[in-house]
Amino acid sequence: MEAVVVNNLSKVYGKEKIQAVESVSFSVGKGELFGLIGPDGAGKTSIFRMLTTLLLPDSGNATVDGFDIVKDYKKIRNTVGYMPGKFSLYQDLTIEENLNFFATVFGTSIEENYHLIKDIYVQIERFKDRRAGKLSGGMKQKLALCCALIHKPSVLFLDEPTTGVDPVSRKEFWEMLKRLKAEGITIVVSTPYMDEATICDRIALIQTGKILSIDTPENVVKSYADKLYAVKADNMYKLLKRLASYQNTINSYAYGEYAHASLTNGTRVQDVATFLRDGGLQDIQVLETQPTIEDCFIKLLKN
Repeated sequence: MEAVVVNNLSKVYGKEKIQAVESVSFSVGKGELFGLIGPDGAGKTSIFRMLTTLLLPDSGNATVDGFDIVKDYKKIRNTVGYMPGKFSLYQDLTIEENLNFFATVFGTSIEENYHLIKDIYVQIERFKDRRAGKLSGGMKQKLALCCALIHKPSVLFLDEPTTGVDPVSRKEFWEMLKRLKAEGITIVVSTPYMDEATICDRIALIQTGKILSIDTPENVVKSYADKLYAVKADNMYKLLKRLASYQNTINSYAYGEYAHASLTNGTRVQDVATFLRDGGLQDIQVLETQPTIEDCFIKLLKN
């Protein structure tokens, strides 16, 4: 059975009729870790707010645990956990007070579902008397996750939970999600970080309110049909201009200290190097490389 089913969901904002979400459809199986991957402004938060009944769709429909997001909003609010992108707990309450408050709201207690939050809570327990507004980014994130879990939700929605968090806390957070998945909780998470996509069971790549692709991370990468090269030279700006003018270039873009270039089959590395050298570039490296989720995302955008 599917935990989340979304059919042609759309949302438009303002008098300007800005299309935030356009006919989005996907499903999430029970116990699945599903990722909604895309940059800021892609429509991820709007989708999450509709699925957690905080925002009404303009068209389309969706169910969470079999409940309709419009007709059964009260039931959904009692069964899901939601961690919004912006820290939204009570800043003047302590860690312990926030947790007790949310447990009480859902008619439960910290003790009843402590096993769900234990691994997370022990990391912040020694600061339990500190006000939430005084916590670091990583600690706020852990507290927010505890509050979202305290009523043992069947589906957990996490909207960009690792944005602005240090790399160590990001890694710890994803380890926590793996443990929660093992408890049978369905997790739907959004992130702008393409490297986090590989941790999900399946992902939906989204841009400007439209789904570009839905598949496992492995299959998304396998779908990249062109040869991909990492190219380096002494001047990135000149390198990108030169690559863009090469007759065998399908697309090219900056990727860290390298440029990534998709080239037509049969293109020889030495021919690329010669072309760049003739353009006045020096210290040239041209290496075949394996595509990442980010490469696949850029390719889909350019199609």
